[in-house]
Amino acid sequence: MVKRTQNAASESGGLGVIEAKDSSFVADEPELARALGRLHSTLFLHRNQQNGFVRVSDGDANSLAVRDTPSSESAERLRAYVPSIRPEDLGDPAFLKHHAVRYAYMAGAMANGIGSTQLVEAMGKARLLAIYGAAGLSPQRVEEAIAYLAGAIPDTPHGFNLIHSPNEPELESAVAALYIRRAVRLVEASAYLRLALPIVRYRVDGIHRDQVGNIQLPNSVIAKVSRVEVATQFLSPPPHEFLSELVRKNEITLDQAAMASGIPMADDVTAEADSAGHTDNRPLVTLLPTLLALRDRLQARYRYERAPRIGAAGGLSTPTAVAGAFAMGAAYVVTGSVNQACVESGSCEAVRKMLAQAEQADVAMAPSADMFEMGVKVQVLKRGTMFPMRANRLYELYRSHPSLEALPEADRTFVEKQLLRAPLEEAWRSTREFFLKRDPGQIERAERDPKHKMALVFRSYLGLSSRWANSGEPSRAMDYQVWCGPAMGAFNEWTRGTFLEKLENRKVVVVADNLVHGAAALMRQHFLSLQGIHLPAGLAGVHPLEPATLREVLNT
Repeated sequence: MVKRTQNAASESGGLGVIEAKDSSFVADEPELARALGRLHSTLFLHRNQQNGFVRVSDGDANSLAVRDTPSSESAERLRAYVPSIRPEDLGDPAFLKHHAVRYAYMAGAMANGIGSTQLVEAMGKARLLAIYGAAGLSPQRVEEAIAYLAGAIPDTPHGFNLIHSPNEPELESAVAALYIRRAVRLVEASAYLRLALPIVRYRVDGIHRDQVGNIQLPNSVIAKVSRVEVATQFLSPPPHEFLSELVRKNEITLDQAAMASGIPMADDVTAEADSAGHTDNRPLVTLLPTLLALRDRLQARYRYERAPRIGAAGGLSTPTAVAGAFAMGAAYVVTGSVNQACVESGSCEAVRKMLAQAEQADVAMAPSADMFEMGVKVQVLKRGTMFPMRANRLYELYRSHPSLEALPEADRTFVEKQLLRAPLEEAWRSTREFFLKRDPGQIERAERDPKHKMALVFRSYLGLSSRWANSGEPSRAMDYQVWCGPAMGAFNEWTRGTFLEKLENRKVVVVADNLVHGAAALMRQHFLSLQGIHLPAGLAGVHPLEPATLREVLNT
C-alpha cells in the first residue's frame, strides 16, 4: 500500500514524501515522476527508519548526508539512487567527437532523395547527423545536393550515401569519384555484398601522416551491414588487391597503400536489423552482440589506433527500442522509416499519410530494382498499395521465362496493361533510352542476352514505382513502392493520441529529440527498478513531449 502524506513535501524539505508499507515499495507520486524526468540531476530516495516515509531529493553524491543513528526519530537511510543520464550521455562519446554531433543518433540514408536536402539540413542545424539519400539518383542530382548542403550547412555534420551497385558498377564508380572531387568527407556505405574498388578508393583518398607520424584519414565511412562476412570486410583493412590496383592506376602512392593496410575500412559499422529497404530481416538482439564480438576479435588482431564503433539500426522507432539498443552496447543508433514520415522527407504527402496509418504487420518483401537479377529483396509497405504482390509476380515471370517474347499471352497482357501500361516494344524503347544515358553497357549486354533485356524492362517498373510514390502520381497510387519496416507501426502506436500523431507535427529533429530523451528517461526508470523500486503503469514509460516542453527539459 502506498499513500500520500499531506504537507510532507514542505515538512521534509525534499521533493515529496512517500509512505511505504513494505520494504520493496512501489512509488507512484507525481513528484517522483517529475524528478525522474529531470535527466541532468542526480536523484536520491531516503527511507525514514522510524515511520517508513520515503523522501525524494535532488543532489549529488558529494553533498549526500545519510543519518543512520537508530535512536534518532529522523534517522534516514539511502533507499535508492538514480544517476544523471542525459541524452548526450547515451552511446559512445567517440562517436559524438568524431562526427561533431550532440547525440549518438543518425538519420540514415533513404534512397531516391527521400533522405532529402531539407531533412539533412534540419538535422545539421540541430547538430545531429543525417545522410542524404543519393542511391538511385544521377551523379548530376547528387552533385546538386552536395552544392546545396555545402551552402546551407557548411561545417556542420552531414553525409551522403554510396550504395553498392553490382549491376551498374560504372555508376557506383562515378558517384564515389564525385565525392572525392567535391571533398565529401562522410559516406554511408550500404547494400554491399562484398567490397568494391570505388568504396576502397574513397576511403584511402588523401591518407597521410601528421607531423608526429599518426595516420590521418580525411574521409570517414559508416558501413551498414547485416551479415558477419560483410561486417568482417569493413572491420578489416582494405584488401591488398584493391590497394595494388589503386597504386597501378596512380590514384595512391606505395606509401599511402602501406598506411592503408593499417586502418579499418570503416570508422563505424551499423548492425542493420529488420528494417526498410534492403534487409535480411535479422533480429537486433542477435545481430548486434555478434558484431560487437566480431569487432573485438578483429581489433585484437589488427590493433587499430582507434577501434571501429558498432551502431544499431532496424526497428528503432520508440524510446524503449532506442534504450534497448544502447543497453546492448550500441555506440550509436540509426533511424529510417520514421524519418520518411516526417515533413522534411522527399516522400509526398500521400505517402506520409499511408505511413501514418501503418501497423507493424503492414509490410512485405518485394524484389529490389538495383539487384533484381540476383533475387535480392527489399521491405516495403503493403497497406494501401498492390506493389509487393505485383512486383513479386514480375520476378516469378523473370525466373520462369527466357525472354519477353516467351511470356504467355495472359502474363504478357498483365505486364502490358496493369504494370507498364504500354506494349512491351514501347516499354523496351523507353528503357533503352534511359540506360543509354545512365549506363550504355547495360544495353550492349541486353542486345546479346534476351533475359537481361527482360530484366531491364521489368526493373523499369520497379524503379518508376518508387518515383511515383515520391512524386505522388495519383494515377499510380496502387503501384507505389514505399520502403518501410515494422518500426513505422511501432512509432504510430507510441504516438497515438499525442501531438506526434498529426502529420504536420512530425519533424525530424522533434522525433530525434523525443526518442533520445525518452530513452534516457527510461534508463533512469530501469536503474530504479534494479534497486527494487518498480513504478506503476501510470508512471512507467515515456510519452512524446511537444517542442517547447522538450526544450525546457533538455536544458534543465
